[in-house]
Parts: sequence; C-alpha cells; structure tokens
Amino acid sequence: MANVIDLLRKVAIFKDLDDGELARVAEVCRNQEFVSGEYVFREGEPGNRLFLIVEGEVRISRTIPGSGEEALAVLKPGALFGEMSVFDRSERSTDAISNGGTKVLTIARSDFELLLDFNRELAYKVLWSCVRVLSMRLRSTNDSLRSFLAMSMF
Repeated sequence: MANVIDLLRKVAIFKDLDDGELARVAEVCRNQEFVSGEYVFREGEPGNRLFLIVEGEVRISRTIPGSGEEALAVLKPGALFGEMSVFDRSERSTDAISNGGTKVLTIARSDFELLLDFNRELAYKVLWSCVRVLSMRLRSTNDSLRSFLAMSMF
C-alpha cells in the first residue's frame, strides 16, 4: 500500500491529498497488466475506469479512416489517463494500447464516485485539482491552435 500511496501522491489530481486521504484512494485501486500491443481500451467503449501507469508505456491513438493509426501521445510511468470519460460519463475518445508491456493501477468510476461522495474534503481537493489540470490543458490547446493558425496564414 505504501508504494501505491507514493505513486498517487505524484498524480496531479491527487497532489493536494494528505496521507489518510491517499490511503482511501489506494484502497479502491486495482492492479492490472497488459502485454505489448494489447488494448487497454478502444475508442467508443464506455469510460468506466481511469488508469495510472506503474511500469511501461501506453500509446494514445486514433484510427484515421484511410490513413490508419495516428499516435497522439506515448505516456510514461506516473501518467494518469482515461479520466476524461470517467468524469463526464462519455465514451472513450481514443484508443489506449500497451507499448511494450504495461502495469497499471485502475480505479473504477463507481468506486471513485463513492469515494468522493463519502469524503467531502477529499472530493473538494480532487475536484479543484481537476479544474486546474483541465484549465492547463485548455490553455495548452489554445496555444497550439494559436500557433497553428499563425503558421497557416503564411
């Protein structure tokens, strides 16, 4: 459990939690392993759990009709992924594929929601961290779009 708490402490949405709160999150974590090339999830599937990479890598990609797979990112140990579908209860927007074999911690949406429902202070901290993470991602996307638009004008 101590190793799990140490991993969780480094994740952006859990960084404001104290040791007791991290221990509560650790209680709902499950271990899962994927062999190289195995899908962690596929685009269009229900988003019923989030993942934290313990070992290995995960390739986030989309299939482009007529072109094949387009890799969007390669995630390393410590990366959290799959959380968007858990938060907004939507389908997966990408594929996630084990890149060379991967060990992850998973948290089911139902467990995550119960954890937040019964621990208001923990929920407050996690949700504010989520707001900060999503704001940072939106700023990054805006900067990328601004750069893309500036380049396309020439």
